Amino acid sequence: MSERLLAFGRWLRRRAENILALMLLGMFVVFLLQILFRYVLNLSIGWTHEVSVALWIWIVLFGSAFVIGESEEIRFDFFWASASARARRIMTLIFAVALVVAFGVSLPAVIDYVMFMKVEKTAYLKIRFDYLYSIYVVFAVAMIVRYIWLAWQAAFGKAPDAFDPTKASSGV
Repeated sequence: MSERLLAFGRWLRRRAENILALMLLGMFVVFLLQILFRYVLNLSIGWTHEVSVALWIWIVLFGSAFVIGESEEIRFDFFWASASARARRIMTLIFAVALVVAFGVSLPAVIDYVMFMKVEKTAYLKIRFDYLYSIYVVFAVAMIVRYIWLAWQAAFGKAPDAFDPTKASSGV
């Protein structure tokens, strides 16, 4: 892969991290507003809860689709760490194919359901549910692409790295 393409990919990933951080900041600010209105001003407002839930959905799915790397996903390291390179390749291939099939088979129904949800709106802000849940379609497509790539690498490339607990970090 060319260096320019890799540099562009790194730039896109940093922008996705920026967007994710802004969503988290927005959720935090709305959460503080909710506390202020509820406990200081003794006023109950519902839109803050609605925004918090919507941002949480988008944070989780957008982050999983564009920010979290394959090596940062949760695994049962008991089997993974003790497996040989060949066994890790086989496990990666099996699970990648299973996930691509599962997401691929469900994708038409998911798209259909999200499009159908345009008839419903949130209670306070009147956000159409198809807009709110459209991130799941993006997430599903991103997972299909990611796991096709991982299956290709496992079948024709190198084995996934074994987990090294001495190099574990908080992602910073």
